[in-house]
Amino acid sequence: MRILFTGDRGFIAGYTIKKLLDEGHEVYGVDNSWKYGEVVKSYDNNSRYHHYEFDCKDKNKLLDLMMEYDIEVMIMGAAIIGGISLFHTLAYDLLAENERLTATGFDVAIEAYKRGKLRKVLAMSSSMVFESTTIFPSKEGDQLKSFPPLSTYGFQKLAVEYFAKGARQQYNLPVIIIRPFNCIGIGEQRAKIDKEILSGNIKLAMSHVVPDLIQKIYKKQYPLHILGDGNQIRYYTYGGDLAEGIYKALIDPKAINEDFNLSIDKGHTVVELAKIIWNKIEPNKMFKYVCDTPFVYDVQKRIPSTFKARKILGFEAKTSLEEALEEIIPWCKEMIEKGMI
Repeated sequence: MRILFTGDRGFIAGYTIKKLLDEGHEVYGVDNSWKYGEVVKSYDNNSRYHHYEFDCKDKNKLLDLMMEYDIEVMIMGAAIIGGISLFHTLAYDLLAENERLTATGFDVAIEAYKRGKLRKVLAMSSSMVFESTTIFPSKEGDQLKSFPPLSTYGFQKLAVEYFAKGARQQYNLPVIIIRPFNCIGIGEQRAKIDKEILSGNIKLAMSHVVPDLIQKIYKKQYPLHILGDGNQIRYYTYGGDLAEGIYKALIDPKAINEDFNLSIDKGHTVVELAKIIWNKIEPNKMFKYVCDTPFVYDVQKRIPSTFKARKILGFEAKTSLEEALEEIIPWCKEMIEKGMI
């Protein structure tokens, strides 16, 4: 397949593009590098990977690229995205800019589909569409049975799903919706726009809990500072597993016009996560923590149903949190020493 990936220098994109290339596909990526600046990917020199540096809101450039290279599949990943502090720092931009990116992406996809080029679109949503749900585990469709998300980010991701619905209903555009749950892995750095926020005596690492906790422990923070009471439940899903799920959705005809939660099946509280990381870095020191005031949009529960992805796609995330941390902790240590997180 010839695949266009918008936002191709992003975190989940890194795992997904590697998977697509490993499977023999041709990948065309577009990104304006607003978040990290210039980054290096392991596959940059792959002859089947082609990166273009421009804003994904440039409709004409995006459409020209799709027509020139006969793009068959579009993965819509371009978005302003980051840790929970971004929900406050960029509350307006998360809504306005991401809506513009979404609208442009669907405009281009619809036009390319009309011209007989594009076969399908995979739209990246988020587990944050379940921000206000009281139904656990949350299955596909439950986001429509609760109050809308309170954060502008969660609300906009729900809007992505409505864009997909509208494009399907009006133009018969084949769309697949993917909702990743709490992706963890390597490759994510401190963003250029990250606001410096202290947690105890340590600056937050992008407000993403795994690199945040790792850097605090490496920098000998004691007791360890945790945002909130530590009872927040998350399902930390390895990026390589998410890439596998995304790929299965792309190649399975049964995925067309469906939506899927992609997640590991085992959840952890933040305290449990902190203790696991602590014991890997400081096994001979007693674990001790204190609680800091949480951010407003620090959702207490995000618990997915993974039944549909397993039934239709045969997808099951297999990398445990402990296994993922064996890769993530050494990488974070290297990035900490380089001052990159």
